[in-house]
Amino acid sequence: MRRREFVMIVGGAATAWPLMTHAQQLDQVRRVGVLTNRAESDPEGQAHLRAFVQRLSELGWVEGRNLRLDIRWGAGSDERYRRYAAELVALSPDVILAATSPVVAALQKATRTVALVFAGVIDPVGSGFVESLSQPGGNTTGFTVFDFAIGGKWLGLLKEIAPDVTRAAVLRDPTIAAGVGLFGAIQAVAPIGVELSVIGLQDANVVERGIASFARRANGGLVVTASPFGSTHPDVIVVLAARYKLPAVYPFRYFVDVGGLISYGPNIAALYRPTAEYVDRILKGEKPADLPVQAPTKYELVINLKAAKALGIEIPHSVLARADDVIE
Repeated sequence: MRRREFVMIVGGAATAWPLMTHAQQLDQVRRVGVLTNRAESDPEGQAHLRAFVQRLSELGWVEGRNLRLDIRWGAGSDERYRRYAAELVALSPDVILAATSPVVAALQKATRTVALVFAGVIDPVGSGFVESLSQPGGNTTGFTVFDFAIGGKWLGLLKEIAPDVTRAAVLRDPTIAAGVGLFGAIQAVAPIGVELSVIGLQDANVVERGIASFARRANGGLVVTASPFGSTHPDVIVVLAARYKLPAVYPFRYFVDVGGLISYGPNIAALYRPTAEYVDRILKGEKPADLPVQAPTKYELVINLKAAKALGIEIPHSVLARADDVIE
């Protein structure tokens, strides 16, 4: 064989090898677990899953062809999180998608070797899930929803839409890092003349008693922070705010969709598309330890004018002009 022919053959093989390897990766059936904090009947949870699966499909991972999905719906139950985390790990998946901090905590107790990609976590460093945002280390990485500073913006938004508010009850879960950090941020920026109080956000009866007691005095409003209870029971808080005629600012759109007044935060379903991209990169050989934790690049302001009318509130034009969506 002539030297030139040999070089061409070897060179061609070297060029084809990465393409062949990539094709083999896509043809091989890979196993991905999903553990969500929501119930299977929850439309919000279904929207999250659709966004994740659609992006995986766009990247070449199709269930029934080269992908197997094992999905577990935790429905806000710590006991289910623990049980389903153990079940998923026992299936030896290549990677597991974890929704919110309680789910990540359960999965990290079940495994320190299976790759985990999270969505909806607020303080992954403070919660001990990763070593740092830029270098997560270990088997876990993912996407946050916001940092604590947003709590101050919620309080500012409450004063902007309801200038007469002189008292604000912060609904927060004191057992999670987000509950502590968000309330601290709100305290740090609370204007003079606004009295802050807290209402525990873990149990429906506690929430109802707290809001009923707070509403006995005039000029009150609510700032609702992110929590496991709120994500699975948004309607409970919205109904109580309406019953006691309290203007309330919420962290996510799904509160407004069930009748809440106003929300400011990321589009949660949109976060599941980049989580699919991280899963894709891990399936192709990258390590979670080397993939930096990322934050949303856009927050959306959503206003429910029907709720505003029921409360007797006229939303300022300056706020309406900033809204990403207005529900009539």
